[in-house]
Amino acid sequence: MVYHPSVCREPLLQTFEEFGVNSCPEEELPIDEEPWRPFCSHGDFEFAEITPNAALNKSHIDVLLALIGCISRGESQVTFANDNDLRKAWEHTTAQVMPFVKHDITTHALPLWDWALNLLANLLLAPHFVWDAQRVFKHNGREFEQFYNEPWTGTRLPNDIKAAPFCFILYVDKTRLSSHGTVKGYPVVVHCTNLPVGIRNREGIGGGRVVGWLPIVSEDADEEGKPGFVNLKCIIWHEAFLKLLELVVQHSKSGYSHTCYDKIMHWLFPIILILSADYEEQCMMSLICGHHSKCPCPVCLVPLEELSELSKTFAFRSVEEAIAALNVYKVSKARGEELLKALGLRTVANVFWLIAHSDPHQAISFDRLHALHLGMWRHLLEELKKILKALGHDEESKVEKRVASFPQWHNLNHFSTVIHITFSDGNKMQDLSKQAFYAAVTVLNQRTSPEGYKLLRVISSYLQLDSYIGLDVHTSSMLAAINAELLIFDSALKVNVLFIHFVNRLMITHSRTTSNVLSILPSKVLSLTGTFQRLISGSTATRDIQMKGAVCNYSTHLNEKLHGPLKEAYEHQSNGKDVADQILHVDKRTFAVKMLRAHMDVLDNWHTLVEEGDDDDEVPNPVAFEGYIKLGSTQQPVTLPTNFLIHEHHSLKVHYESAIDWKQTTDYLRCTPCFHGQLRYDCALIQLTQEVSVFVRLVFIFSCQLLDVGSFKFALVQPFTAGIGASRKLDRDLRLTHIKAVPRASSIFVPVQSFIHGAVCFPDPDHQDEFLMVDHIDSDMFVHLKSHPACQ
Repeated sequence: MVYHPSVCREPLLQTFEEFGVNSCPEEELPIDEEPWRPFCSHGDFEFAEITPNAALNKSHIDVLLALIGCISRGESQVTFANDNDLRKAWEHTTAQVMPFVKHDITTHALPLWDWALNLLANLLLAPHFVWDAQRVFKHNGREFEQFYNEPWTGTRLPNDIKAAPFCFILYVDKTRLSSHGTVKGYPVVVHCTNLPVGIRNREGIGGGRVVGWLPIVSEDADEEGKPGFVNLKCIIWHEAFLKLLELVVQHSKSGYSHTCYDKIMHWLFPIILILSADYEEQCMMSLICGHHSKCPCPVCLVPLEELSELSKTFAFRSVEEAIAALNVYKVSKARGEELLKALGLRTVANVFWLIAHSDPHQAISFDRLHALHLGMWRHLLEELKKILKALGHDEESKVEKRVASFPQWHNLNHFSTVIHITFSDGNKMQDLSKQAFYAAVTVLNQRTSPEGYKLLRVISSYLQLDSYIGLDVHTSSMLAAINAELLIFDSALKVNVLFIHFVNRLMITHSRTTSNVLSILPSKVLSLTGTFQRLISGSTATRDIQMKGAVCNYSTHLNEKLHGPLKEAYEHQSNGKDVADQILHVDKRTFAVKMLRAHMDVLDNWHTLVEEGDDDDEVPNPVAFEGYIKLGSTQQPVTLPTNFLIHEHHSLKVHYESAIDWKQTTDYLRCTPCFHGQLRYDCALIQLTQEVSVFVRLVFIFSCQLLDVGSFKFALVQPFTAGIGASRKLDRDLRLTHIKAVPRASSIFVPVQSFIHGAVCFPDPDHQDEFLMVDHIDSDMFVHLKSHPACQ
């Protein structure tokens, strides 16, 4: 581990077991016996915590408190013990009602530095702040390789600050508050990059906080699109944002003295390290002119006509260049406009120029959600639908059925249709990309649909890119793999576009109707050779990872989740007037409850430890758990002669260390004839021998108890070890991994301790007993198949 030069600390060499272990244990924090203050009692706090979570309005709260008062005085009685009791009562009530029949057919700001000081003063967060930049290495079996995960492992932090940088992540985006879209909000969300990602990206204290509400300029049909009106909106945005940054501007130049939790005084310099936003907001933050300007990238100076040239590199934008051009404009409007136009910039001063070491072009970060899941993949999906439509209803139906039959998996959205539905949810689009690809592989072949086959090669490369870029820890070799894959993607996309043009020209030459060809002409894919390609190019994605760590540090998806509570507050806890005031009041109350809840959890944990410490002789409740394996959904036991007791289990939890970030991860495996009304027999990777690991499918899980011997836990599994013959062109072109199951009668018994982690195997309808490994189901499976391509 190599520290930042300004720290003046010697490099540190640690074993992997020592890495990440705190060598200086935290001092015991003082325990607050009444953490619910300023509420009068524990019960008052518990009630107050429920009200924002349940989105109760004033009348709801008054009625509920009145009921509680009646109960406490003995004037009323509530017999419900849980939600199930209430549901039963509702069922009896609704039985008297005719049922439905199913047929087939303005600026608000919490100053950013005030928020920072509040964060620093929180005793629960104070021990977790990281002030020193680091270069971190891990031995890969051959050599030490640098890796990037947290922002402080990147190169973005300045080298000329002999103090501690306090770094902000800022996220800005408009959102529709009302269901009909006429009422909008413009929240600003902040995170602190000095806190670890596990704290920074969670919903509790230390996570994202709404600190501002920007004004939305009313649209004027007569003025829309005119340079003067657009510049006015930019001026209003940056002047409003300044209200958040006033003290940050001052302290970024002079510094701020603060004594931290460890009693060490740090000289803090605030820095806007990361700006997280979609392309529209990136244009506002960087003040570029957008898609049709001469240089439409907010990060570099790639010309509009060369956006699709991923193999080329271009100069990066700089604050100094932008300021110089604007200064020329102030002296000579004609000359200044010429310079600004060449740079694709607007004639407006940028608020981020006022903050030292906060170049907005460096702070703007790769947006995986909008560039990939809601950008690139959305367009590729539309082209896939057009090709299937041109092939006919039968081919559409095949893909739909195969998507609907895709194996279920924990936290994976399942789809019953794909052709006639669209999504605005990035999670759903990401999951759909994996499922639609494998469903279409057996439908679009090179003989029946050459254009569809070429599109599948584009989608295959897209999935490789998405999986690589989405890793939570990146090594130097992984970044090289991303750059190599970008060139493969670029080539596959251009081949697809050129093929469609060739077919189109051929049809016209022979005077045949071009309606079918034009229906599959990838107009959107052609546009992808523009901005979206540049947004995921090596000069953007890999550069951001090297500068600011993994993409999870600046994900817009994480911040867009914060829009949900704001919309709920508008719908359920406002009267539609003074919307910003009311929503921010609810948000403030919710945050206060989270603060108190965190302290109460500390007290509860402390009491639990004290109670367990006083009762060391208590015999723990026996559970079916050994090491990293836990059996669940236990069925009725079967007793055999000689005191032999067998339990069948329908689920298996496998805890394992992730190969990506070395944290514990859990896979949930099912082995049941009826999981939500469907068969569910999951697949897994097991350690068959000391040297060999294989994929298997669960058939039966059981534990057996010998009264005088002990308990044993086994699984009957069907191995995927049958040979599939010579390598196929399809597998090489689309980078597929085929595996084949042995006959069901050749299933074997294995101890449950041999399970490594779960797997998803998609049945190949063209080859009996063969399956396609879904390597993009999670990061661990993706990396495993990269390092063990012949594992079968």
